[in-house]
Amino acid sequence: MPHRASAICNERRNAEMDTVQILLMTFGLMAMIALLALAFGGPSADKESSRRLQALRFRHSESSAEKTEAQLHRALASRKPTMHAIAGSGSRMDALAVRLHRTGKSWTVQQYIQASCGIALVVALLIFMKSGVLALGLTVGLVVGGGIPHVVVGHLIKKRYNNFTSKFPDAIELLVRGLRSGLPVAETLGVISTEIPGPVGQEFKMVTERMRIGRSMDDALQETADRLNMAEFNFFCITIAIQRETGGNLAETLANLADVLRKRAQMKLKIRAMSSESKASAYIIGSLPFMVFIMIYWVNPLYLAGFFSDQRLIITGLGGLTWMGIGVIIMAQMISFEI
Repeated sequence: MPHRASAICNERRNAEMDTVQILLMTFGLMAMIALLALAFGGPSADKESSRRLQALRFRHSESSAEKTEAQLHRALASRKPTMHAIAGSGSRMDALAVRLHRTGKSWTVQQYIQASCGIALVVALLIFMKSGVLALGLTVGLVVGGGIPHVVVGHLIKKRYNNFTSKFPDAIELLVRGLRSGLPVAETLGVISTEIPGPVGQEFKMVTERMRIGRSMDDALQETADRLNMAEFNFFCITIAIQRETGGNLAETLANLADVLRKRAQMKLKIRAMSSESKASAYIIGSLPFMVFIMIYWVNPLYLAGFFSDQRLIITGLGGLTWMGIGVIIMAQMISFEI
C-alpha cells in the first residue's frame, strides 16, 4: 500500500509537471504568433495613399470647413507627443489611475487590484477543485482575474467616450453662441459646465475649477486633453491655441469645428451600421464553442471530464483556444476602420 500511494503521488506530480510544460509551450507559441503579427503587420499602403490624397484635397479646397480641418490636422502633426502625460507620470499605477478616471466612476487603484485578486482566487479554486491540477487553476485564475476587470473598464471607457462625443458638438455650439453674444471664453466655459449634462459638463467643470485656482486656460485644457486622450477634444484645444497665437474669428472657427465633429460622428455611425453584420458573425462564431461546451457539460459532466485531467485533451483544448484567438484577432482587424 505505501508503494502504491507513492506511485500515485509520483504520477500526479509527473502529470502536474507535464501540464506546466504544456502551458509554457502554449504561451510561448502564442507569444511567437503575436511577435510575428507585430513584425509583419505594418501600416496599410492604401490607407496612407488615401490620407495623402485627402490632405492634398484639403490644401487646394475653397471650403472653409475643409480648410479648418486641414489646419487642425497640420497642427496635430506638428505637436510633440505627450504620451508621458497621457499615461500618468510614467508609472503603471498612475496610468491605471488615469484609466480608471476615464470611466467616470469613483474607483481607486486599490479597489481595482482587490477585485482582480478576488476574481483570480475564486476562479483558481474552482478549477483546482474540479481538475486537481494546481498549475492549470493558477493559470486560468490569473488570466480571468486580469482579463475581466480590464474588459469591464474598457467597456465603461468606451461608453463614456461615446457619450462625450455625442454631446461635445452641442457644447461647442453653446460656446459659439456665447462668443457671438460678447461673453469671454472663460465665462462661456463655465456656462458649458452647468448647461451640458454628462461627461462633457463634468470635464469642463474641472477645467473651470483649475482656472479659478490660477491655472491658465491653455494648461487647464491641455491637462484635460492628455487625460481624456480623445481626438475631438484635441481638435478643440488646438483651435483655441491657434486662435490665441494668430488671432481671427474664433466663433466661426469653432462653428466649423462643430460641423466637422458632427460629420465625423455620422461617419462613425455609418461604419458601425455597415460592420454590424460582421461583428454579429464574429460574436456568434466566437461564443458558440463555449456555449456548446457549457451545455454539454451541464447535461453530461462525465463526457467532458477528460478536458480537465487528460493531457491529450488539455493540449487539444489549448490548441483550439489558440487558433480561436488568432481567428478573433483577424476578424477584429477586418472590421476595424480608421476615421
